[in-house]
Amino acid sequence: MRRARRGDAVNPVPARRNPLALLAAAAAVTVAALLAADLLTPALLLGGTLLTVPLSGLGPRRFLLRTWPLLFGAAAIGCSNYLYGDISAATALGLSLRVLAMALPGVLALASVDPTELADALVQHLHAPARFAYGTLAAIRMLPLLAAEWQTIGLARRARGIDAGWNPVAAVRLFGGRVFGLLVGAIRRATRLAVAMDARGFDADHPRTHARRSVFGRVDCAVAAGGVLFAVGVTAVSVAAGSWRFLTGI
Repeated sequence: MRRARRGDAVNPVPARRNPLALLAAAAAVTVAALLAADLLTPALLLGGTLLTVPLSGLGPRRFLLRTWPLLFGAAAIGCSNYLYGDISAATALGLSLRVLAMALPGVLALASVDPTELADALVQHLHAPARFAYGTLAAIRMLPLLAAEWQTIGLARRARGIDAGWNPVAAVRLFGGRVFGLLVGAIRRATRLAVAMDARGFDADHPRTHARRSVFGRVDCAVAAGGVLFAVGVTAVSVAAGSWRFLTGI
């Protein structure tokens, strides 16, 4: 049995599935959007992906906070290609939808994936090196600490009266010093973490046991196959409608 997570009551479907199944389904949709250069294919892929937003556990506010850079980038790509490129408005809209259809499945899948379960799945099912998988997991776990340390450095400088005010040159100089302080702290923390992981045998080559068992069952296979069938089905619909073009067909 897999351990229950805090978000299971809100998000019962993806949170209980193997992370590899979710990523495989997202990858299938991403590849289908990458290979298509028409307007219909990314529109259908994006529409189907948006239907899964309620399953991701992201409310409207959290969804917008996570995807606004993606929305802005997709709109900027479409507008810039339309204004400065020799393409039609429909082609420019297709480019924007294509960017969204490629990136949004990964955003929704990662919102439902626990990093620890993903590392366990990579090691046990894909036989990824434990040193790489759990080292990456440790780095991900350090990101909130870096964010907190960034805020601490800013508050400490403000308490000392170090402020650029309205001077842009001073702001750039102080920003560089703040980044350097964060980098020094991150290197020190990473060194201590590497020593601790080596002391626990992560540098050894002999087989390791696993504290948590990662299960890839029939439902997980169905989730991955569902993503593949959805991507193939949308592509087939576009081909039948005479709209589908290969990525070099712009």
